[in-house]
Amino acid sequence: MNFHLLRHALLALIVGTLVACTTTKQQNDPSPVTEQQPHGGTSAPKVPFTANVPTKSRWVPVDWGDLPGVPLDSLNEAWNAWIKNCERPSTVFAGLCGDVRRLSIASEDEQRSWMMSNLQPYRIEASTGSPDGMLTSYYEPMYEARRLPGNGFNVPLYQTPQGFGKRKPWYTRQQIDTNAEAQAALAGRAIAWLRDPVDMLVLHIQGSGRLQLTEPDGRQRMIRVAFAGTNDQPYKSVGRWLLDQGLVRDATWPGISAWIAANPARVNEMLWSNPRYVFFREEELNEFDAQFGPRGAQGVALTPGRSIAVDRNSIPYGTPVWLSTPGPTVALNRLVFAQDTGSAILGAVRADYFMGWGAEAGDLAGRIKQPLKLWAFWPKSLAGSAPHLR
Repeated sequence: MNFHLLRHALLALIVGTLVACTTTKQQNDPSPVTEQQPHGGTSAPKVPFTANVPTKSRWVPVDWGDLPGVPLDSLNEAWNAWIKNCERPSTVFAGLCGDVRRLSIASEDEQRSWMMSNLQPYRIEASTGSPDGMLTSYYEPMYEARRLPGNGFNVPLYQTPQGFGKRKPWYTRQQIDTNAEAQAALAGRAIAWLRDPVDMLVLHIQGSGRLQLTEPDGRQRMIRVAFAGTNDQPYKSVGRWLLDQGLVRDATWPGISAWIAANPARVNEMLWSNPRYVFFREEELNEFDAQFGPRGAQGVALTPGRSIAVDRNSIPYGTPVWLSTPGPTVALNRLVFAQDTGSAILGAVRADYFMGWGAEAGDLAGRIKQPLKLWAFWPKSLAGSAPHLR
């Protein structure tokens, strides 16, 4: 693993190169801090999967020819995500799943022809009529970890504490690190131990991750840690705190990394500025599951490059979506699926693109902030029920 590349990606998430999960900033705010906050499937409480009627967007029926790049997309790649979609479909798309599974071995021309025969595209617009939005990206971090503490691995990832839920909100991040009662409730609850508290914070922000875990007998295996709950404390950006304290002039990687290197004794102070704390559960990661990401808010495993997080008040979970962005980091015209959400993925034409896992995915995800257009697909047989038609 390229540690420098990974470290760059992680700090990008912390200090703000992503705007994936932020609310609208004030125009006079000079801060670039737009820290990634947890996504729905990996860090928000699960909600029943229904085709909720959007309230933040309007859908305008268009011709297939209005969608850029349709003949060029590798639909065979997208079909894996569609089959995952059919593990928990809404009633709107459940009737298509038999054909979706049958077409998994079909040619791309056959898949495309079926889509054009059965699905009506709708341009997604804001209530103002604007079709323009923003694309960002997220990923699943990977770290080395140990089952037991020691030899530099002294940062715990905890399961939910004993008696969890009896006290709300639970202790703050600082109290969890320093309060005897909180520590007693967490005694023996560590899933694994990391080397770096900043890595721990990134896992808390992303809501899940993969661990290359070394067991006490020396065996190594890959596991996933997935969201299990929070302490119900408010979320605060550590990048914003650094700027407000005047500790850095701008939230860039060189400035923040230099500050951390020069101020190791103040790293906890920085971390404690965010009282929110995330607890995890351990999941086995077999060879098949390792080909997919964590479960999104829809309840199905995310597919790299084919799953997006959306505002579910704009696009219902499970909806096939045509995504188009010109770059500058990466140009995309492709079929994706609305399978996740984020606490600040807000707006009609807004998507957070699941890049995958590891250092390379993290580096690319951290650089994506670019224009976006979206088209939702709806079964032609149910065209009259398409949400929020204009």
